[in-house]
Amino acid sequence: MSAEPVAVVVTTDLTVGGMTCAACVNRVEKKLAKLDGVTATVNLATGRARVSHPAHVPPEELVATVEKAGYTAALPAPPERPESGNEDGDESESEGARQERERLTVTALLAVPVLVLSMVPAWQFRNWQWLCFVLAAPVAVWSSWPFHVRALRGLRHSTATMDTLVSLGVAASFSWSAYALFLGGAGDPGMRMPFSLLPSASEGPAHIYLEAAVGVPLFVLAGRFLEARARHGTGAALRSLAQLATKEVSVREGGSERLLPVEQLRTGHVFVVRPGERVATDGEVTEGSSAVDLSLVTGESEPVEVGPGSAVVGGAVNAGGLLLVRATAVGADTQLARITKLVTEAQAGKARAQRLADAVAGVFVPVVLALAVTVLGFWLGAGADPQAAVTACVAVLVVACPCALGLATPTALMAATGRGAQLGVLVAGPQALESLQHIDTVVLDKTGTLTSGHMSVARVTAVPGGLGREAVLRLAGAVEQGSEHPLGRAIVSYAQRTLPERPLPDVGEFGAEAGRGVRGRVEGRLVEVLAPDDELPAALADALQMAEAAAYTPVLVRVDGVPEALIEIGDVVRPGSYRAVDRLRRLGVRPVLATGDREAPALAVASALGIEEVHARCTPEEKAALVRELREDGRRVAVVGDGVNDAAALAGADLGIAMGGGTDAAIGAADVTLVRGDIEALGDAVRLARRTLGTIRVNLLWAFGYNAVTVPLAMVGLLDPMVAAAAMSVSSLLVVGNSLRLRAWQPTRTRSRTR
Repeated sequence: MSAEPVAVVVTTDLTVGGMTCAACVNRVEKKLAKLDGVTATVNLATGRARVSHPAHVPPEELVATVEKAGYTAALPAPPERPESGNEDGDESESEGARQERERLTVTALLAVPVLVLSMVPAWQFRNWQWLCFVLAAPVAVWSSWPFHVRALRGLRHSTATMDTLVSLGVAASFSWSAYALFLGGAGDPGMRMPFSLLPSASEGPAHIYLEAAVGVPLFVLAGRFLEARARHGTGAALRSLAQLATKEVSVREGGSERLLPVEQLRTGHVFVVRPGERVATDGEVTEGSSAVDLSLVTGESEPVEVGPGSAVVGGAVNAGGLLLVRATAVGADTQLARITKLVTEAQAGKARAQRLADAVAGVFVPVVLALAVTVLGFWLGAGADPQAAVTACVAVLVVACPCALGLATPTALMAATGRGAQLGVLVAGPQALESLQHIDTVVLDKTGTLTSGHMSVARVTAVPGGLGREAVLRLAGAVEQGSEHPLGRAIVSYAQRTLPERPLPDVGEFGAEAGRGVRGRVEGRLVEVLAPDDELPAALADALQMAEAAAYTPVLVRVDGVPEALIEIGDVVRPGSYRAVDRLRRLGVRPVLATGDREAPALAVASALGIEEVHARCTPEEKAALVRELREDGRRVAVVGDGVNDAAALAGADLGIAMGGGTDAAIGAADVTLVRGDIEALGDAVRLARRTLGTIRVNLLWAFGYNAVTVPLAMVGLLDPMVAAAAMSVSSLLVVGNSLRLRAWQPTRTRSRTR
C-alpha cells in the first residue's frame, strides 16, 4: 500500500477589523475553524489573526470567511515591499484615530449640556427638555452610528456582540424619552425632573432618560479612545524595534561610496557606518574601531568595543569612530528581524486563562440579551412602573460588557513581551511564559553559558621582588605574538587589553617546542613561556596548586632563565554567573550543572557558583536522559544551553532557554532566548514571567468580578444606565492600565562582588 500524502500546513497572518470585544474574537475563531483543517488564534489587542491551514486552502478564502462573519480582513503586505505596507497601515491607523477623536469631540460638545441640565435641577429652565432632545438626537444617531451598524451587521449573521448591547441601550433610552416627551406629559414647558443615581418611578409625568441616551455613547467612545491609546502603548517596544531598521545605507565599492535603499543591500557588500549612525544590517567589521551601543537591540547596557573581525548587529548605534562593515546577513536573516518576529509571534498567542475567557464571552452576550428581556418582562409583570422596567433593562444591556475579558491577556502579553525584548529576553509565546513561571529546576550548560566559552587569562601571579606583573605580562604577550596556540592567543589578547597604552614589542629568535611552549628574544631578554616544572618559588608553587584546583591551565614565564610569573588560563566564569545562580536559588529554582567537559573543571565551576548537583562528561543523549529523569521525578525542568549538543535537551525540557550567542540549532529548539548572552537575564525572565501571569490573573479577576457584581445590581434596578456606561468603560481602562504597569517593570540589580 502506498503511504497517504502528508498534508502541508502553512501559517497566514490576517489583519481583522471591526472587533470590539471578546465575543467578536470568539466568533472569528469559530468561523475560521469551520473550514477543513483550519485553526486560528485571534488577538483583540493587536487586531490580528494567526491562521494555520492546509496549503490547498488559499488565504483569500480565509479573508472571505472573516468577512462573511461580519468583519473586515486583509492579508499582510507583500514581502518585497514591506515599507509601503507599513506606511499604509500607519496612515490608515492614524486616519481612523483622527475620525474617532473627532466623533468623540462632537459627542462631548453635544452631550455635556444634556448631562448637566439633567443632573442639576436648579439649572432646568423653561422647555429645557426640548433643547436636550435636540442635542441628544445627533448623539443617539450619528455618534452611535458605528454601534448601530455593527449591531445590524451582527444581526444579519445571527450573532450579538458588545455593540449590540450598546446600540439597544441607546435606542431604548432615546425611544423612551421621545415617548415621554410627545405622549407621556414630559414635554410640558414647565416640567422639572429631579436627578438620582438610582432609578425610581415617577409620580407625575414620565421621566426622560436623555442623559442615558447621550451618556452611554459618550462614555463608551471615550473609554474606547483611551483604551486604544493605552493599547497602542503596550506595543511601543515592538514598534521601537521596527524603527531600528535603517532606510538607506552607504555602500563602498572601488574606493567610492553610493547610497542604496537598505532593501538592495546584499551579503558581502561593504558599507560605511559613521559616528551616530545605526548599523544597517548584521556584519563583520573590516576596518576601523569604535564602541557600539546595543541597548535597544540586545539589552546590553554598556557600549561594546569592536574592531576588525568583530561581529556587529543591525540596529546598533555607532558611538565612536568610522567603521567599514561587510554584510553577513540581510533581510529576514538578521538578528533584529528574528527578534521582531519572535516578539510578534509571542503577542499573537493566548494563555490558557484567556481561552477560558474567550469561551465565556462567546455565550455571554446572548445570555445578557436574554437577561435584559427577562428583567423587562419581570418588572412589567410585577406591576412596576414601565419607565423603571425600561431603565433596569437598559442598565443590564449597557453594563454587561465582555470587552475587559478580551483585553485581559493580550494587553499584558504585549507589554511583557515588549519589555522583555528591551531587556534582552525573547519569549516564544504565552505558553512559554506560563512554563517559565512554574519551573523549579534549571539544568545549566557550562561552556558558553556559565563560562565565557573561550580561553581567557584568569589570574597572573608575579614573584615578589621580581620584574613585576605588568612588565612580565608585556614580555610574555610579545613572545606569544608568534604563536597560533589558543593559550598563546589568550595571553596576547589579555596583554593588549590590560596594557593598551603600551604596544607589545617585536620578538626575535622565536621558537616553539611542541607540547612544551615558546621562547624568543624581546628587548634583548630571553623570554620563555612554557609548562611549569617542579622547581618553582613558593609564591608560584602556591599559585600552581590553586590553578590545578580550579582546573585552569598554568603557564610559567621565565626571563633570562629566572621564573618571574605564573599565568592561569581557562574558560573563565562569566561575570554575572554567580549572581544569576544565587538569584535562581532565591526564586526557589534548583540549579543543576550538566556539561560535556571533564569532571575537574566542572566541579571547579560548580564550587565557585555554589551548585551542588554536577553531571560531567555528558553526551547530548545523556543530557536529554537527565532531563527526562528529572521530569519523571515530578520536577518542572528548564534547560539553558548554547550549542548543538544542547538542542535535544532543550527540546525535551518543559522549557528550553538558549543563549543569544549560541547556535541556530539551540535557539531554534528553545522557548526563551537570552539575546545578550547574559545568564543573569535568566532570573529577570523568571521574575518577569511571574509578574506577567500575576497581572493576567488580576485582570481576569477584575473582568469576571465586575460583571458578577454590576449585572445583578442592574437587574434589581440599583444602577442608572449612565452610571452603568461609565462603569463599563472604566472596567476596560483598569485592565489596560494594569497591564501597562509591566512596561515600567525593572529587574533588581544586585551589585555584590562576583565570586
